Amino acid sequence: MKKQIGKIWILCMAVLLVLAGCGSGQGAKEANGSKKTEKDVVIYVTRHGKTMLNQEKRVQGFADSPLIDSGAEVAEQLGKGLKGTHFDAVYSSDSGRARETAEAILETQGQKNLKLHESKKLREVCFGKYEGDLDANMWGDIAKQFGYPDQPTLMKAISAQKVTIEQSLEKLQKLDDTGMAETYPAVRNRMQQELTKVAKKQADQGGNVLLVSHGMAIGALVSNLTDDYHGEPFENASVTKIRYKHGKFHVESINDMSYVEKGKSKD
Repeated sequence: MKKQIGKIWILCMAVLLVLAGCGSGQGAKEANGSKKTEKDVVIYVTRHGKTMLNQEKRVQGFADSPLIDSGAEVAEQLGKGLKGTHFDAVYSSDSGRARETAEAILETQGQKNLKLHESKKLREVCFGKYEGDLDANMWGDIAKQFGYPDQPTLMKAISAQKVTIEQSLEKLQKLDDTGMAETYPAVRNRMQQELTKVAKKQADQGGNVLLVSHGMAIGALVSNLTDDYHGEPFENASVTKIRYKHGKFHVESINDMSYVEKGKSKD
């Protein structure tokens, strides 16, 4: 009898150990495989609408100005073009022009009550002492650093990929005496940090995110994710679509104006 009880006791202990092992193995699997449970996130990165300083051809980085009528209109057209796309979250830089654009998009897209999250990391490049100055003055000074006579000549060199935006901002930093002008890598890093934060936060449930930022800052971000971007300027209200999948970013489109065109057709 004692032998039978002993055998039963040993059998019960073995079963318990097996069950415990299965449980801990499952827990380890879940812990190690947590990334596999992340869902796809599609981020619609857009540039703000045209502003007063844009219209006056003045430098606008950390400096800010309101959208002009055509800037508000193109944001609304983008919103109309995005109808049918449900956003689960929306982010913008803390600059007024980005906030205005995000609100106009959501108003016409049909999600005006979606909470807007603002971030300093999504700001445009800081241009230091040239903030608010004429574009021609800043880019003209940068042009001379390369041996070019003026802004138009420098822009042609950038278009021909003889000079990069990154190199131009390096020259700008040398010209600036405020200590605030940013390099391309610095902007790229802060934009990438924020994009990663947004994507990971949304990955638990997946879905679509609207993110409103600025032309050169978006360029810095995209240059970090794909070799298909060569410094072309971003249109106001253009969409650059970035998918976050399996812990990696994939750029699906760059500087896409088809949503705006779609919105125009609905006017």
